[in-house]
Amino acid sequence: MDRPDRDSPDLNRPAPDRYAELRRSRPELFANDPEGIEILTGPEEIAAAERAVRERDGAAPVAAAQVGVVYQDRYVTLLRDAVRFPGGAPGLYLRLLPTTDAPGVVVLPLLAGGVLLVEHYRHATRSWHLEAPRGFGEAGAGDERSARRELAEEIGARVEELLPLGIVYPDTGLLAGRVALYAARVTAYGAPERAEGIRRVVDLSFAQAEEAIGSGAIDDGYTIAVLTRARLAGLLVGRLVDGGPVEGGRRPDGGG
Repeated sequence: MDRPDRDSPDLNRPAPDRYAELRRSRPELFANDPEGIEILTGPEEIAAAERAVRERDGAAPVAAAQVGVVYQDRYVTLLRDAVRFPGGAPGLYLRLLPTTDAPGVVVLPLLAGGVLLVEHYRHATRSWHLEAPRGFGEAGAGDERSARRELAEEIGARVEELLPLGIVYPDTGLLAGRVALYAARVTAYGAPERAEGIRRVVDLSFAQAEEAIGSGAIDDGYTIAVLTRARLAGLLVGRLVDGGPVEGGRRPDGGG
């Protein structure tokens, strides 16, 4: 599920009130480790960190050195925190987190000894990518329900069994959100969800999928992660015949 930008808050006005509310409602996001980067919450410490950044960057606008919620919509929240680095220097640090505390999901469909991937156009890279179906989590829905929803939405798949493969953090330098990885044994699937920018389903043998990682044909980090976890879990064994692009249906013997 993509995240179209439907909201347009003023990015030049970080919201300190929403930031304070986030600290109250999700305190785990502001926990400090004595040996880590400390988040500063006292008004004087925050003001000192903001001042230090403005002085360091010269003519930086006030909004670029102000703590608060920089942007928020139903999918993501961008924060700017005041911090103290382990060396003692104060500063500001951006991080992006899901607006809800539900993890995203990535689901690797397994069918007839192979995997089903989608060819998905991504706005951020302006490119097509071979990917496992994925999407944002929904508050209160649960990981498994979200995983089934994504398979139904993107490829119309009927799920026989969901196999959890653990959690991954996709970019620990910027993104606070975690993603739940699953493999799913599916019995059938339908046409791709073209309205989401998916133009085809690609059926690959396990060997082809691994070769595609090695060659760079699969370059999406989530997909590499879920294929790797599935391989380590012993799930990628079976069909050796060639796969290829398909429009929907089932491949009980590797054929169309």
